[in-house]
Amino acid sequence: MRKFRIIIVLVAALITARAQTPGEIWIEGKVLDVGTGKGVKANIHYKSLPTGGINGSFKDSVYRFSIFGSSKYEVSADVDGYITAVAIVDPKKGVEGKILRNLTLTPKGQTIRLSHLIFEQGKSVIDPASFDELDEVAQMLIDHSKLVIQLEGHTDNQGSISKNMELSQDRVDEVKDYLVDKGVGKSRVKTKAFGGTKPLSNEKTVEARNLNRRVEIRILSE
Repeated sequence: MRKFRIIIVLVAALITARAQTPGEIWIEGKVLDVGTGKGVKANIHYKSLPTGGINGSFKDSVYRFSIFGSSKYEVSADVDGYITAVAIVDPKKGVEGKILRNLTLTPKGQTIRLSHLIFEQGKSVIDPASFDELDEVAQMLIDHSKLVIQLEGHTDNQGSISKNMELSQDRVDEVKDYLVDKGVGKSRVKTKAFGGTKPLSNEKTVEARNLNRRVEIRILSE
């Protein structure tokens, strides 16, 4: 009995030591359908940036792998019928040795909303908090060299129709410029402004207005 207790203690010590390896970061998450929130089994790939010297893959609806060092990593999910999802994870943003990052898949034919894209109120200046999401869009386009997208700008439907149209155009132009600066060819990024003509909600609430202000990505060719 004592022998078994010693073995159990040693195994527990090894597990603890493994969990506390200095400098180790665990990256994990799920692959989810944007509409249903349900898991989707996909081909999941990860690689270190910028060279991809460290890489690996899974075929599942969940993933988990560990990394060392300060290099950022790209994680992508591919599955038939969906637009490829790309995430960039930064070890510096790990909390207690872990980074949780889900990949959300959008069915082909639908637009992808840039849900973390923020502009200064009433202006086309992009808030720096938006850069991580835009970097992921740029990486998706760099990885898939035949992909051509259209950035579609929307405002709320309050105020001047002409000014809203102008603002939505200015905003998608700014997003395009950001992607081009990251190495994406100009011809692969089209833009279209809708102003407030296509609201997602007609309710007269702050929440509805925030919902209507958006930039979406439409895949034109791949």
